[in-house]
Amino acid sequence: MKKSIIILLLGMFVPISVPAQITLDYCLDRAGKNYPLIHKYDLVAKTADLSLADINKSWLPRINVYGQATIQNVVPEFPGQLKDILAKLGQDYKGLGHFQYKVGVDVSQTIWDGGASKAQREIERTSSAEQQAALSVRMYAVREKVMNLYFGILLMDEQIAQVENTIALLKANHTLMQSMKTNGVAMQSDVDMVEAQLLTMTQQLTGARSAAKSYKDVLAVYIGESIDGKSLVKPEASMPANLDSNRPELALFNAQNRHNNALDAAINSSVMPRIVFFAQSWYGYPGIKYFESMMKRDPSFNLMAGVKISWNVDAFYTKKNSRHKLALAGEGIENDREVFLYNTRLQTAAQTQEIDGIRSVMADDERIVTLRASVRQAAESQLKNGVIDATALLSKITDENQALLTARYHEIQLLQNIYKLKNTLNR
Repeated sequence: MKKSIIILLLGMFVPISVPAQITLDYCLDRAGKNYPLIHKYDLVAKTADLSLADINKSWLPRINVYGQATIQNVVPEFPGQLKDILAKLGQDYKGLGHFQYKVGVDVSQTIWDGGASKAQREIERTSSAEQQAALSVRMYAVREKVMNLYFGILLMDEQIAQVENTIALLKANHTLMQSMKTNGVAMQSDVDMVEAQLLTMTQQLTGARSAAKSYKDVLAVYIGESIDGKSLVKPEASMPANLDSNRPELALFNAQNRHNNALDAAINSSVMPRIVFFAQSWYGYPGIKYFESMMKRDPSFNLMAGVKISWNVDAFYTKKNSRHKLALAGEGIENDREVFLYNTRLQTAAQTQEIDGIRSVMADDERIVTLRASVRQAAESQLKNGVIDATALLSKITDENQALLTARYHEIQLLQNIYKLKNTLNR
């Protein structure tokens, strides 16, 4: 017992480890689970379950309890000659009473509904599937927003890193210029020029950090957790295995087709006959025995049961046009599919070409960075020897910084375009 308590107390003081790095896949997964629209999937499923339960209840017996009282101006009665004969025998029968009443119960049970309930169940299932597929399309749009934020943060982080390197370089040269001024080799204007550039780069660093924080704050809202103090991992620059589209829009088109087919099956069931078992039971006046009710005004218990076949031929009048409209709707769905695939192919071709272009540009990035660094180092040596002034050195530092930033920008741009292509294909 004491050992358990000690372990529990130690556990309370052990800090919970939080991953210092997060990946793009993690952000996409978290955004999908955190986005408010995700809860609508459950609402659609529950609604479908309730509707299916109601459809299944159509096979339960229908029970109708009623009470009725009427007054009629004309009622069945004995023929005049028969009344005369009965009167001579001392019998006076007036026929049915004008006031009639009864209380009863009607029960009906469907034996065959022509496939109507089966068709309705399929309509409900396909409608629910269509709604969920439409939700998936809307949810998929969130992915692109999260990806843009993620790569925007990566780009800002690269810019911050390069600006920090440049600031460190400027500080070293600023110290050098001050030393050279003390020794009478450089002027105060040279020192001021380097310091001004140092302040400018410091301002750029502040702006870049502010922009990065804004991106991170928005991304944190999408994924539902803070990412302060965490670094974003660069995803791998791997191309999709194939260029076949696997987008949720295609699943939506399939769901629409299945719903269309379910509606067509319902049209076929609408022209089929219905068979129903029924039973009627009532207590009142008159009863089934009319002759006895004409002689006596006493209420009686009555029961009747049977099988009823009904066939509504009105559905035949509209069946052809209804099916034709569904056929046109199906053609519209297929046209939407073809347009979507066509646009996807165009977008895929453009993105693939852009990726190839970036790869071609990147082939010389590292060489340019190396050359710019070499030129800057030579300029620093020339400055020490008094061959060039601070302006020339700052120009070389700026060129190196720009080369480094451009190289990192191309790297992030390549990753972003590869993942745009993957997003276009859902690969």
